[in-house]
Amino acid sequence: MDLFDLSENASRNVPLAEKMRPKTLDEFIGQEHLLGKNNLLRKAIEEDKLGSCIFYGPPGVGKTTLANIIASNTKGDFIKLNAVSSGVGDAKKVIENALEQKKLFGKKTYLFLDECHRWSKAQSDCVLGAIEKGDIIFIGSTTENPYVSMTKAILSRCRIFEFKKLNREDIKKAIINALNSEKGFKDYNIKIDADAVDKLVWMSDGDVRKALNGLENAVLTAPLSKDGSININSDIIAESMQAKNYAIDESLYYDMLSAFCKSLRGSDSDAAVYWSRRMIKAGIEPLIIARRLIAHSAEDVGMADPNALVMAVSAFTALEKLGLPEGEIPLTTAIIYVCEAPKSNSTVVAIANADRAVDECENESVPLYLCDQNYKSEKISGYKYPHDFGGYVDQQYLPDGVKDREIYIPLNNGFEKNIIKKKSKNK
Repeated sequence: MDLFDLSENASRNVPLAEKMRPKTLDEFIGQEHLLGKNNLLRKAIEEDKLGSCIFYGPPGVGKTTLANIIASNTKGDFIKLNAVSSGVGDAKKVIENALEQKKLFGKKTYLFLDECHRWSKAQSDCVLGAIEKGDIIFIGSTTENPYVSMTKAILSRCRIFEFKKLNREDIKKAIINALNSEKGFKDYNIKIDADAVDKLVWMSDGDVRKALNGLENAVLTAPLSKDGSININSDIIAESMQAKNYAIDESLYYDMLSAFCKSLRGSDSDAAVYWSRRMIKAGIEPLIIARRLIAHSAEDVGMADPNALVMAVSAFTALEKLGLPEGEIPLTTAIIYVCEAPKSNSTVVAIANADRAVDECENESVPLYLCDQNYKSEKISGYKYPHDFGGYVDQQYLPDGVKDREIYIPLNNGFEKNIIKKKSKNK
């Protein structure tokens, strides 16, 4: 090999996940709900008739890969920008070029914007006219829910396609492909245990990039046997995924997550912190723990201390922005807060009571004096405006058929003690 052949050296340094990136729709793994043989998105791509859209979903599920496939399939221009490093000026240049290509050659232009949720309103607004007129076809890619993170103006002009985590079989297929492909490790003498493959699939958590990165680390760091083969077991996989093997399998994972949740509910902060640390050290994604904390702050603490939910959501955001190890501190702070807070499941009970009232009663009409007067021809009277009575006035808000139902029943814990006093005072 020529030592000065930079292209060959460069290709050797390309990550496995990039080498194995599918080039066609037939090679694409997963997202059958979007790219099945007769699905709209697949047909639009194959016929080069895709309109403006947004791809959203977790990392490593094929959003950028599909954008690359669209780029290679279209007869138009395909421009890529990253929302982190681009601004209004970059977008305007793309639009100017698109107008020129459209006028001179009749060519359409795709603008692919990665991490599109990071664009400000001003940046988003600068492309609205071009999208509306069809001067550009906008494709956004994001891991954030666009209905929350993006402007309504952009959403109204785009079709939203939700990408889902890949299932176990999809991840396993990608691993086998990498082991048997010339672009991957076909020329390597690799012997990998079945349980090692299963562990790699499980620890990747639906992220094919994470799975292939873990496989690559394992192959490159595993010791050579005397016969020249590379033997990979589950211990090597655990190390290659940058997580110490604490003898955790899928069953134990769910057991530990259950123990963590029950410790939160049982107000045992020692146990909750212990289980959270054990899971993190075993390589479990800390955001999973943070999500469960949010759920239990609402389910088990609820109205006894509404600040518990605020703490849990804040910890999730801090963990997401800071990462590890700094993010462990706000996460653990929130775990302790939720544990030590008074407990009440009155919100969960209220949901069940309300559902029961809805299911058991006929479709009750809205009391006339509560109806929206803007859409009524006759004048409606009878509604008492609470602020005219000092902020509260006794009147019926439920339909007649369920007017005597008690939906929310506060418990005598924490903040709810105040609600009980207020209710008794207003009776």
